[in-house]
Amino acid sequence: MNRRNFLRTIGGTGLVLAATAGGLSQCDQMPTEAIQGWNGPVNSITDREWLLSYALLAPNPHNMQAWIADLRVEDQIILFADKDRLLPDTDPFSRQVMIGQGTFLELLSIAASARGYQANVHLFPEGTPDEMELDISTVPIARIELVKNENIAADPLFSAILHRRSNKEGYRELALSEDHKAELLKLPLSGDHSVQIYHDKDEVEELRTFAKQAMLLEIETPRTLKESVDRTRIGADAIVKYRDGIDLNGPMFWWLSRFDLMSKEKAMTPGTLAYQGGIDYALGWVNKTYSMGILSSPTNSREDQIIAGRNYVRLNLLATSIGVAMHPVSQILQEYPEMQTLQSDFYSHLGVRAPETIQMFFRIGYQSKPSPSPRRPLQDIVRA
Repeated sequence: MNRRNFLRTIGGTGLVLAATAGGLSQCDQMPTEAIQGWNGPVNSITDREWLLSYALLAPNPHNMQAWIADLRVEDQIILFADKDRLLPDTDPFSRQVMIGQGTFLELLSIAASARGYQANVHLFPEGTPDEMELDISTVPIARIELVKNENIAADPLFSAILHRRSNKEGYRELALSEDHKAELLKLPLSGDHSVQIYHDKDEVEELRTFAKQAMLLEIETPRTLKESVDRTRIGADAIVKYRDGIDLNGPMFWWLSRFDLMSKEKAMTPGTLAYQGGIDYALGWVNKTYSMGILSSPTNSREDQIIAGRNYVRLNLLATSIGVAMHPVSQILQEYPEMQTLQSDFYSHLGVRAPETIQMFFRIGYQSKPSPSPRRPLQDIVRA
């Protein structure tokens, strides 16, 4: 989460002064072990572990890292969605979790090329879950066959993996340049998917309004807010314990927690500092957005959802390599009932008609690279 903006929101309280005066500016920092995966793997581990070490850096909804990699068959990886890490309230049909499987598969394939392997990905080898299926964890998402190929060239996007971020900061007041827009739109996409980028001031203002309305709706719907609150890790101790979810740490959160102003219960209660800070935080970075984009697919099949993830992370890696920040704003695309009217208006506004599906809605612009999000240790996602 954007800690800087959250702190700015509540920064008028005496607690800010207390934190500064108390010389605690370095307390409750991000635990090194929670982000050590972003340093890259050591070369002494097995090839499959090396590839998975890059794959688990993939962007994914709520940073829940809903991946299980079964390594019990030699030279193969069987990928499952982790049932305990789905998002039943905000993502009832696991469309976004499925996109997160696609980002994982793409980073794995890119890393494979850098390790001298061709990764042959076979989607849904035991059958494809229906688009309305609530539990996508019962059958494998993919079987990946690794074939050694000394002639394979490393994917040029490999070098961007460790530097990629979902940048939740407010962006500099600057629309995406025509050169950067053109370079991103030239990226080849799989599956007849398409990307559109908007940087006209009036167009972006309309899109920002949709994004803000969707965020408020999610916050004001108790069960969807609870799903996010339950996955928020407040303070270094919780971050290093879980190494997933939405991370909040630093001296201000340390102080607020000790004054019982930043509990999960407070974050669920309208009128509290924690509840209002969450709203102001979300609306704050939307207001500091000067270009936005969508990624669309011809249908909403499970295959299209996987391909969308693969295309999105390639776009994110390319953006990283040219100094452009990106951040998904997926709330308006969620399929829970309360969101459907607003989502329908969004589709109409953009002239998108079923079966075409907007799989990703994102901010794009310029801002310095933030610190990475926590990642679980590799052994937590492996079944050997």
